[in-house]
Amino acid sequence: MPEPDKSLGRKILNFFVKEEDPGIATGTKPTPAPTAPRPASAPNPQPTQPTAATPAGAIDSKFAEHLANVLAQNNPPGPDYFEFSETLRSLSNLGLPEDKQFQAAWASFKALGGPNDISVLTKTANGYIAALNNDRDAFSKSVDVALADRVGGLQNEEKRLQTENEALAKQLVEIQQKINANNDRLSAIGGEITEQSAKITQNRQNYEVTFAHFTEQIKSDMAKLTQYLK
Repeated sequence: MPEPDKSLGRKILNFFVKEEDPGIATGTKPTPAPTAPRPASAPNPQPTQPTAATPAGAIDSKFAEHLANVLAQNNPPGPDYFEFSETLRSLSNLGLPEDKQFQAAWASFKALGGPNDISVLTKTANGYIAALNNDRDAFSKSVDVALADRVGGLQNEEKRLQTENEALAKQLVEIQQKINANNDRLSAIGGEITEQSAKITQNRQNYEVTFAHFTEQIKSDMAKLTQYLK
C-alpha cells in the first residue's frame, strides 16, 4: 500500500478532534504511588498488588493522530464519506438546520463529481469503521503482550524472590543481609508493578475513548444520511 498523504491524515484528525476541544490527553506519565519504607525485618512479605486507581479514559492526542492516519491509509480514490463529511463540517457555522446542512452537503458532493447514490457514503463509512475495528484488534493484542511481558515478568520475579526469602529465613543469622537485599528489591517491584499497570491500563482506556469518538461520529452521520437524504 502506498504511503498515506500526511495532509489527508491531518484533515481527518481536524475533522474528528478540534484543536480547541477540552479533555484531550497529552500522554503525560501517571504519578506512581510512593512505596512504603521497608521494615527492619520482613522475611515473608505478601505479594504486592497494584493499588493506584487508573483515571478514566480520555481522548488522547497521540491515539487521535494514529486513528486519523488509519483512516487516511484506507481512504479510497474519488469522493466518498470523508469528502462529504468535510463539506458538511464547512456548513456547520452557517446557522442552517441540520437537515438543510446535510442536503446542501449532498448537493455539493454531487456537484464535485460524487455519485448520485448515497450508498457510496454508507459503504465507505462502513469501510472506515472496519479499518478502525481492525486497528483496535491489533492494539488490544499489543496491550495484552505488553501486560504479559512487563507486569507478568515483574510478578514472576516477585514470586521467585519471595520463595527464596522463605528458604533464607530458615538458615543462620549470617544470611540476614541477603534477605534484606531481596526485600529491598521486592519493595521496588511493588512500585514498578503499580506504575506499569496504571500506564498500560490508562493507554487502553484512552484508546477506547478515542476509538468510540471516531466511530460514533461516523455512525451518527450514517444515521442522518438515511434520515435526511432519502
